[in-house]
Amino acid sequence: MLCMNNYSQEYIDACRAQIDDHVAAYRRVVTAGANLSGASGTEFDAAIRAFEPVFFNNLVQVLENSFMNRSRTIERKDGNPLNEVRVLCTSMLSNGGTMAADKTIRMDPAKSVLKYRVGDEIAVREEDFGLLAHGFFADLERKFLET
Repeated sequence: MLCMNNYSQEYIDACRAQIDDHVAAYRRVVTAGANLSGASGTEFDAAIRAFEPVFFNNLVQVLENSFMNRSRTIERKDGNPLNEVRVLCTSMLSNGGTMAADKTIRMDPAKSVLKYRVGDEIAVREEDFGLLAHGFFADLERKFLET
């Protein structure tokens, strides 16, 4: 596919809604298990705690793949949220889930959304995903929104 220089508001909104639907489904599962007590509640809490980063790491992949053909020239390489999602995904797929350096992108962990450093295990939690998705969509609309 050719490089994308812009996306329609309708497409961006549909992708955002899809992400919101996935997060809402996760919240429904968590809420349903919140009423469990005793050993069942403890087991459920442990299962959710283990599942949470798996689920949200995968949602980071969904973000990236929904806009994977975006122009790198327009995206820039200054460590912005679009870059961060790109580097996180590459690291998850090609570096065993450990944050890797990208020689083409100037990532500064102190200025990034999730603050991952090279060598950190990537384990995105719900709250962190919300911050990352917000930054991603804001940067995407700022740079790629069709006019």
